[in-house]
Amino acid sequence: MTNKNNSVLYTGVTSDLKKRVYEHKEKLIEGFTKRYNINKLVYYEVTTDLYSAISREKQIKGGSRKKKINLIESINTDWNDLNEEL
Repeated sequence: MTNKNNSVLYTGVTSDLKKRVYEHKEKLIEGFTKRYNINKLVYYEVTTDLYSAISREKQIKGGSRKKKINLIESINTDWNDLNEEL
């Protein structure tokens, strides 16, 4: 997820993406996403189990900003909000 200007990137894991995006958009969760106005879903992956999801989250978080941008742009070149797809 990112903010309006695509200047801050957030990576997380959830078992209910639609609900979690709603919570971020409505600022229901205290912390990083609320503080930096993270409200746009620009990339997501679906996994088969929690362990692979957490492993992938750590892999993405450990990557450089450039790698994250490349990952986003591999499926979303215009950085559109993908929330409507859910």
